[in-house]
Amino acid sequence: MLRAFFVHLSENRSLRNFAEQSALGRRVSSRFVAGTEIADAVRVTEAVNRAGMSVSIDNLGENVTSPDEARQSAQLYHQILDAIAANNLNANISLKLTHMGLDVDEKLAREQVLSLVDKAAAMTPRGFVRVDMEGSPYTQRTLDFVHELHRMPGNGNSVGTVIQAYLKRSETDVADLLAEGIRIRLCKGAYKEPASIAFEAKADVDANYIKLMKVLMTSGIYHGLATHDEKIIRAAQAFAVQEKIDRDSFEFQMLYGIRRDLQQKLVRDGWRMRVYIPFGSEWYPYFMRRLGERPANVFFIARNLLRK
Repeated sequence: MLRAFFVHLSENRSLRNFAEQSALGRRVSSRFVAGTEIADAVRVTEAVNRAGMSVSIDNLGENVTSPDEARQSAQLYHQILDAIAANNLNANISLKLTHMGLDVDEKLAREQVLSLVDKAAAMTPRGFVRVDMEGSPYTQRTLDFVHELHRMPGNGNSVGTVIQAYLKRSETDVADLLAEGIRIRLCKGAYKEPASIAFEAKADVDANYIKLMKVLMTSGIYHGLATHDEKIIRAAQAFAVQEKIDRDSFEFQMLYGIRRDLQQKLVRDGWRMRVYIPFGSEWYPYFMRRLGERPANVFFIARNLLRK
């Protein structure tokens, strides 16, 4: 019921207009979204880089409904890669296949993402494209595509994907990705999934995350541990010390605007930290859908609005 409520809010044009123009709406969006233009993402990325952290830039959007929208989305990502190079940013890009037109024309989506990976691979220093994970209907299609991209000559180490620890299939997916040396961002997962394919209890999700985390950390491949959970972060740090794992061989990842105090502490303590920075005009529906996917986020974000 609560999820449906937030989905309804995400589609309310009047409320969206009010939120995007109100002082509170601007406060929320500026806390969690860099802005609406590439220049905003560049400005925020430069500030995060100065604080000793790397960045993953994401243009907000998904499930486009026409080839023209998909082409416009891909062109914007080309411009982001140009901005990364022109401004010497320590950053990569993160995109969703449905934003590239997967639901409209799979061939077009593949061509567009391949063009972006080719461009990233040719950059100096070498760029990287993270193909983000969406809901379970897209899991296998996303993984198949990433495997295909990674096998193409010249693309190695310039493309990776995301594994969601709450999916019961993730252990097998991790093994398949590691067998080909593909970089992974490990997160808990935010979509509403049935109990038949996903762990429901937080304790089970956490346990699977830690299990997969240890596999990634000992794989010899550079991965990202995406979490704001201090208990899990402490477990990763203790495991790294115990197994004598080099701190430069993996990174922690967090969302822009969430636990900035913890992000800064990790950097001070000598750990690698990457901040996920979204931008774009679609911040309001994005924000409301995130709340709808996991209603616990309502309390998490409200609590973090009061943090430094």
